[in-house]
Amino acid sequence: MIQSAYSPQAVEVEVAAISAEPLDVAGLFALAHHPEAGAVVLFSGEVRNHNNGMAVDYLEYEAHESMAIKMIGSIVDDAKKKWPLNIAVAQHRTGKVSVGETAVIVITATAHRSEAYAANEYIIHRIKHEAPIWKCEYFSDGTKLWGGNCNC
Repeated sequence: MIQSAYSPQAVEVEVAAISAEPLDVAGLFALAHHPEAGAVVLFSGEVRNHNNGMAVDYLEYEAHESMAIKMIGSIVDDAKKKWPLNIAVAQHRTGKVSVGETAVIVITATAHRSEAYAANEYIIHRIKHEAPIWKCEYFSDGTKLWGGNCNC
């Protein structure tokens, strides 16, 4: 849940952890402000046009959706216990994701930037390592490769 500080009353918004639709980076960021937060950190994982010297056409993500939703929620909750976050949200895309599109978003907001950065990095690192989400890269030469979700 995130709250918007654009209205006198903070509005709580449910954010789905998994989305088959394109992620609304600007829309989520617009909601990710809090009157007590001096720092808002946005990480947007984008699909690039290359990997390991090969041209990438697009990616496709599959997830064990119910488990991924639970896992991402747990990761965000853990971050809230470690840092005094006013806002913490994470959303990952499934399905075909084209070059230039966003595959994953993490937004953290807190009083100070060091905490917002640390929490954001913690969340994305754990999602990439732990969430049951699988990536297939489709290359320009017609080949594809499953895996490679992180550069561990």
